[in-house]
Amino acid sequence: PPRDESYRFPKEGLVKTFVQDRPLGKEFLPPGNVAEYERDGKTYTLFLVSAGDPQAAALLEYDIKDRLTDAKFVASFGGHFGMDGDVPWFVFPKESAVAGVVGLPQDEADAVARVFAGRMD
Repeated sequence: PPRDESYRFPKEGLVKTFVQDRPLGKEFLPPGNVAEYERDGKTYTLFLVSAGDPQAAALLEYDIKDRLTDAKFVASFGGHFGMDGDVPWFVFPKESAVAGVVGLPQDEADAVARVFAGRMD
């Protein structure tokens, strides 16, 4: 099973964290950590999955991007923003992992992702 890395998630608005074999029920995501949030009347989810090394993380992020519709490159993160059905996803590689913000529009996801990425250093 994946390691519990709940300490990496921002605390503001955090409702709960858990480790899942298939985060968010997606078969394309390897085992990892998930955190659910509620803030300012909005709910959203963060996830963190280990890919093993930076190259594998970049490939996994690209694979996730291919499963999103209307995915566009976000140069400031080296990641992608797109839709899974009607749910917005913002995914980015970070060292040997892939992280994501699910359920927020791009501008809000970007701000949350910056805080999240900072906790992974």
